[in-house]
Amino acid sequence: MAELFAVRHGQAAFGTDDYDRLTELGWQQARWLGEYFAERRIGFRRVVTGTLRRHRETLAGVGESLRLDAEVLEHPGLNEYDSRAMLAARVEALDERALARDRRQYFRLLREALYEWARGRLVPPGHPSYADFVAGVRDAFERIRADAARAPVLVVSSGGPISNLVGGLLSVPPAVTVDLNLQTRNTGIAQIAFNSSSAFVVSFNGVPHLDRPDRRHALTFS
Repeated sequence: MAELFAVRHGQAAFGTDDYDRLTELGWQQARWLGEYFAERRIGFRRVVTGTLRRHRETLAGVGESLRLDAEVLEHPGLNEYDSRAMLAARVEALDERALARDRRQYFRLLREALYEWARGRLVPPGHPSYADFVAGVRDAFERIRADAARAPVLVVSSGGPISNLVGGLLSVPPAVTVDLNLQTRNTGIAQIAFNSSSAFVVSFNGVPHLDRPDRRHALTFS
């Protein structure tokens, strides 16, 4: 069977006007991940990312430590939902900058909004429905599966698409997928074994490249 390593992007600039970029720590997380793959001689002949800046920058960070002699493709089905739109549709007179200063409250409200979105009760204006979002994730995976060779495939995406891919393979309810999403760690790895007819979750949300005492500060979620 082929292997797929689905990686969430490095730490992004949460609470700023431009979330869609890596912090310096996010870049370092990606470099350490590249070192981890290189040390274990895990090479990739295919790489697929979303179209977001934080996906591209994470891949670039991995590439600083790991030679990527691979075709790089982009698929919009690997892009994240718009958390700002979710909150704005749920919270009147949203002050996102002020809310971001209280992370517990921010993620409590986001979780509630995502539950409503997953139930089909909340669709922000101009934003895909939950069903359409899930369909985009499935389309991305099916395209990867149709073209995959035996060599490992690297996917760089976000917590929403990765948790939906894993949740779909495990057949868990949408609310559980939301909970998985909000537990994903920056540069966390989900490993999936697959062929043309089946797919299995091997692991989820692993950060072996950060699992050492001097890197505890690098375990981040947003």
